[in-house]
Amino acid sequence: MLDLMTASVRSTDALVGREADLAQLRDALKRTRSAEPSAVLVGGEAGVGKTRLIEEFVRAAAADGAQVLTGHSLELGEEGLPYAPFAGALRELIQRDGTGVFQGRDDDFVRLLPELGPPESGGDTRRGHLFEAVAALFGRLAEAQPLVLVLEDLHWADRSTRDLIGFLMRAARLPGVLLIGTYRTDELHRGHPLRPFLAELDRVRGVQRLELDRLDREGTAQMLAQLLGAEPEPGLVDTLNERAQGNPFFIEQIAASGDQCGDISDNLRDLLLSRVDQLSEAAQRVLRVAAVGGTRFGHRLLAEVAGVPEPELESALRVVVAAQLIVVDPSGEYEFRHALVREAVHDDLLPGEHARLHARYAEVIAGDPGLVSVGRAPAEIAHHWHAAHDHPRALVTARAAAVEAGRRYAFGEQARLLDRVLDLWEQVPDAEALLGTRHLDLLEEAGLVAIDAGESMRALSLTKHALAGIDYEHEPMRVARLLVRRSKLLQNAGKSDGSAESQEAVRILRAQPRTPESVKLLADVAHTLNRVDVDLAAEVAQEAMAGAAELGDLAAEVAATVTFGRLCAGQVALDEALPVMRRAAETARRESDLQNLAYALVNISDALYEVGRYLESADTAWEGVPHADKAGISRTTGVYLLSNYAEAEIALGQWDEAERRLSEATRLDPPGTLVLPVLRLRAWLRLVRGREGAEALLSRAFGFLSRAYLHEETRLYLLELRILCALEFGDDAMIRMSAKAALTEPTVTDNSRYGWPAIAAAADAADRLGDRQLIELVQLQARWPRVRYPVDRAYAAQVNATLSHEPAHWREAVAEWRDDGQRYPLAAALLRLAEAEAGAGDRAEAGVAIEEAAEIAGALGAAPLLARAETLAQRLGLRSSAPAQPATEILTAREREVLQLVAEGQSNGRIAERLYISPKTASVHVSRIIAKLNVANRVEAAAVAHRLGLLDPQP
Repeated sequence: MLDLMTASVRSTDALVGREADLAQLRDALKRTRSAEPSAVLVGGEAGVGKTRLIEEFVRAAAADGAQVLTGHSLELGEEGLPYAPFAGALRELIQRDGTGVFQGRDDDFVRLLPELGPPESGGDTRRGHLFEAVAALFGRLAEAQPLVLVLEDLHWADRSTRDLIGFLMRAARLPGVLLIGTYRTDELHRGHPLRPFLAELDRVRGVQRLELDRLDREGTAQMLAQLLGAEPEPGLVDTLNERAQGNPFFIEQIAASGDQCGDISDNLRDLLLSRVDQLSEAAQRVLRVAAVGGTRFGHRLLAEVAGVPEPELESALRVVVAAQLIVVDPSGEYEFRHALVREAVHDDLLPGEHARLHARYAEVIAGDPGLVSVGRAPAEIAHHWHAAHDHPRALVTARAAAVEAGRRYAFGEQARLLDRVLDLWEQVPDAEALLGTRHLDLLEEAGLVAIDAGESMRALSLTKHALAGIDYEHEPMRVARLLVRRSKLLQNAGKSDGSAESQEAVRILRAQPRTPESVKLLADVAHTLNRVDVDLAAEVAQEAMAGAAELGDLAAEVAATVTFGRLCAGQVALDEALPVMRRAAETARRESDLQNLAYALVNISDALYEVGRYLESADTAWEGVPHADKAGISRTTGVYLLSNYAEAEIALGQWDEAERRLSEATRLDPPGTLVLPVLRLRAWLRLVRGREGAEALLSRAFGFLSRAYLHEETRLYLLELRILCALEFGDDAMIRMSAKAALTEPTVTDNSRYGWPAIAAAADAADRLGDRQLIELVQLQARWPRVRYPVDRAYAAQVNATLSHEPAHWREAVAEWRDDGQRYPLAAALLRLAEAEAGAGDRAEAGVAIEEAAEIAGALGAAPLLARAETLAQRLGLRSSAPAQPATEILTAREREVLQLVAEGQSNGRIAERLYISPKTASVHVSRIIAKLNVANRVEAAAVAHRLGLLDPQP
C-alpha cells in the first residue's frame, strides 16, 4: 500500500473544509462593492492553509471583475526592507498597467520603488505625504472596480509596513478597497510587535479577524482523497489525522513522503526534511543555498552564490521544482512552496556551512546590488553578514542600512538597526575606527531616532546610558543637551515632571560661556520648566532672550521670547502677552526659522482660543501646519497645531473638519502623552456624537490618569472628560467618584481654562445625583477660578444655573454662551433652559429653546443631544423641528391624575382605589405614561413630571 501511495500522491488544488471561511471573504468583498471600506485579517498556524484560501478567493474575485494586487513581507524582520509588501504590490501593478498608473506623480512613490528614480535629497517629502499618496492611488484604482489588496506574512512585517496598514485601515478608510492580511499565529510570541497592532485594529470599524482552524478528521479524509485520487482506508485516515493534527501542509507532506505509518519524528524540521532527503545530493545542495537567500530568490543571485555550472544548476532546480518544494512565480523568481520548508532546510545547515553561505550572499549582493530588488541591497547585506557572525562587517553594514532606512523615513527599522550596531559594538575591538564615530555619539543618535520612531521608553533608556557614560567636566554642553532631552521624555512619558533634570541643566548652562547652543538650550529648558516652576522658567527665558540678543542669535531669541510670552500669559491678560508672541513669530517668519515659527504659532493659537477668538485661533494654527512639516517636527509641534486647529473648529461648529484634522494628527503617531490633546478631542467628539468607537478612545485616554506625572491642564481635561463619560453612560457610582476627583484636584481653581469646564461637569453630576454634599463642594470651588474671558463667564453662569434651576439663570447662561460663540455648549444650555421654562409652566418659551437646541444639535451631528431635545419635546407635547406652539397635550387628564399618584409613590392597587378604576386599567395608564414620557420606569416618570411641571394645575 505504501508503494502505491508513494507513486500516486499528488499535489491538490482542491480547497477542503474552508467553505465558511471563503464565504466570509466573499461577504467582505460584497461590502466593498457597496463602497464600504473593509479589511480581513486571516490568521492561522504555519501550514494551515491561509495562502491556499486566499488564492481560491482572489481567483474567483478576479473572474468577477475585481482587481487584485499581492505583496509579501520579507523574513528580514523589524530591521528589514521597509514597506516590502506594498512595494511588491506596486511592482505587480506596474507590470500590469505600466508607470502611467501614477499619472505623472512617480516622485511620490520613489521611497517605495527606488527604480522610479532617486529621491530628492533633503526634500520636504514626509512619511505622511507618502502614506497619503499610496491611499490616493488605491482609492483611484478602486473607483472603477473593487480592489483586493493582499498582504501576506504580516508576522514578518516591519514597523513602517504596519504603520501604513494602520493608516489605510484607521484613517484613509478607502471605499471599494478590500485589504486582506495574513499572518502566522504561532509566530506571535508575547513580545511580538504584531500582537498589539492586531489588538488596535480589532477596534476599527470594518476590520474582521478570520482565524483558520485545523481540519477535523473528516477534512483530513477529504484532503487525503484528493491527494491519492481514491478513497483512503479508515486506518490510514486515523493515523494521519493523529500525526498531522489537521494541518493541511503536514497532511500533504506526510502523504507525499510515503512514510505515513512509520516512526516520523514529532519535530517539524525532521518531518519537512523527510522529503528533502529523497532528493539527489546535487539538488539538496542547491536547495540549501537557496534557503539561505530567503523564501523568494532570483535565478541570477542563486547562480552567483551557488557557483556551479549553469546546466548543473538548472538540472538541480528541475528536480526541486518537480518535488514541489519550490515553485516559479509569475515574475520569474523562485519561491519555496512553504516557508516552513525553507526554515527547516536553513536550520539543518552545519555551523560552518551556515556562516559561509550567508557570507557568500553578502559578498555577491555587495558586488552587484542589482541581483536583488531595487533598494533591498543594504538591508540584505546587513542581514547576511549578521547571520554569518562576521561582526566587523555586520557592524559596518548595519550602520549603512540604518542610514538608508532613515533616508526612507523608516524610523522603526532605523532604530532596530542602530540597536544592532550598539549590540555589536562591544564585540568589535576597533568599532570606533570602523564607523568613524564614538560610542557616545552613537547612543545619542540612536536616542534621537528612537524618538522619531515613537519609542519614547527606548529613547529614555538610551539617553540614560549616554548620561552615565559621559564626562560631565569635559562635555558639559552635551550633558545639558541630554538632560533637557531626558526631561522632555520623562514629561511626555508621564513618568515624572523632569524638574531635577531641567534644574541640573540650568545649573550647567549658567556656568558656561554664552554661545548659540547654550542660549538655545536655555530656551528649551525654559519650556520644560514652564510645566513645573513658572518663576524659574520665566527667569531662564529672560536669560536666554538676553543672551541671544547679545549674540545676535535670532533663532534662540525667538524660542525664548515665545516661551516667555506664554509664561506671561498665565500671569497677565492675554491681550498683553499676545503682542510679545506675535513679535517673536514675525521675527521667525522673516528669518525663515520654520521650527520656531511653528512653535510660536502653537502658543498664539492657544492664547487666541482662550480669549474666545476662535476663528483667528484656527487660522493661526492652520498656518503653522506646513511649517512644522517642512521643519520635520510634525509628530510633536505639528500635532499641537492640528489639535489646536481642531479645537477651534469644534468651538465654531465645524465638527466634520475637526474630525478630519484629528485623524490626520493621529496618523502622525505622536509619542507618549503628546497624543493626549488629539485623543481627548477625538474621544469627546465620538462621545457627544454618539458614534461607535467612543468607549475604546475614552478607555485609552483615561489610562493616562494612572501615570506618575501629567501636566495640570492634561489631568484636568481628562477628569472633566471622565465625568462627561459617566454622565452619558448613566453610571451613578462613576459619576460621583469622577466629580469628586475633579473637584478635589489641587489645580482645579488655579487654572481657569481647564478648571471651569471640570467644575461645570461636576455641577451637572451633582445635580443629576441630587448629592447635597457634592453640590456644596461645587459651590465652594466655583468661587475661586478667575473670570476674565467670555468662556469663563459662560461657565460661571452655567454652574450657577445648574444648581439653581432658575429660568432666569439659564437665560443668563444662554446669553453668555451666545457671546462666547461656542455652538455645542450653547445648544446644551438651551436645552436646560427649556427644561427650566417647562418646569416654571412656560411651555411656549420651552418650545422655542428646544427648537434652537435641536437645530444646532442636528447641524453638528450631536445625536445624543438631539435625541434629548426630541424626547423633551415629546414629553411636553411639542414639535422640536417647527416653531414651538403648545400641541395636543401629551398626557390625557386621566393620565395626569395617575401620574400625580405615581409621583406620590402609590402602587397600581392604591391608584385604582383612589380613582375608582380597576388595577388592570391603572396598570395600562402607567404603561402609557412611561411610553409617552420615554422613560424606563415609574421613578423616572415621577422625576420627569416634577422637573417639567407636568403635575402643575393646567389652565
